[in-house]
Amino acid sequence: MWQIIQEAGWPIWLNITASIIGLAIIFERLWTLRYTANVPGNRIKAWQVAYASRPPILPENPQQTAIDRIIYAAAISNDRHKDALSDAMENQARIENMRMERFLTTLGTIAAMAPLMGLLGTVIGMIEIFASQSPTDSDPVLLAHGISVALYNTAFGLIVAIPAMIFYRYFRNKINRYMSDAETAANRLWHIMQRN
Repeated sequence: MWQIIQEAGWPIWLNITASIIGLAIIFERLWTLRYTANVPGNRIKAWQVAYASRPPILPENPQQTAIDRIIYAAAISNDRHKDALSDAMENQARIENMRMERFLTTLGTIAAMAPLMGLLGTVIGMIEIFASQSPTDSDPVLLAHGISVALYNTAFGLIVAIPAMIFYRYFRNKINRYMSDAETAANRLWHIMQRN
C-alpha cells in the first residue's frame, strides 16, 4: 500500500486527507443518528402516558432524545396558547434538524471534490508523461511513472467519493425519516396537550 502511495505522488495526499475526514464524519454520524438517540417509540409512549395523567407528569429524562427535546420545548412553555406551543415545537425541531445535519455538508463536499482531486493527480501524471518525451527519445521509466500517477490518483479519487456519496445520501434519508416521525409524534402529542 505504501508503495502505491509513493508511486501515486503528492496529489494522492489530498484524497488521503479527505478520506480520513470522511471516515471520521461517517462514524460520528452513525453514532449520533442511531434510532435510540432520536425518535424511539418508547419515548413517544412515555410522553403520551405523561399527558394522559392529570396534571401531566413529565417522563424521566425529559430531554433524552430529539423527540423528547421537541416536546419538552412545548411542555415548559409558559404560554399555553396553541400557537405558542406549536411555535415552540417548530423552533426546537429546526434546532434538532440542524444538529442531525451537522458535518453533512462537509461529507457532501468530499463526495463531490474527491473525483476532482483524483483528476488533478491525473493531469499531473499526464504532465509528467509529456515532460518525459523529447524530440529524439523518450524515457520509458518516466513514461510509466506518469501513467501510474494518473491512474492511481483517478482510482483513489473514486474510492473516496463513492462511499462518501453513499453515506451522504443514507444520512440525508435517515434525517428526513426521523423528522417526519418526530413531526407525526409531536402533532399527536400537541393535540393531547391542548386537551389538558
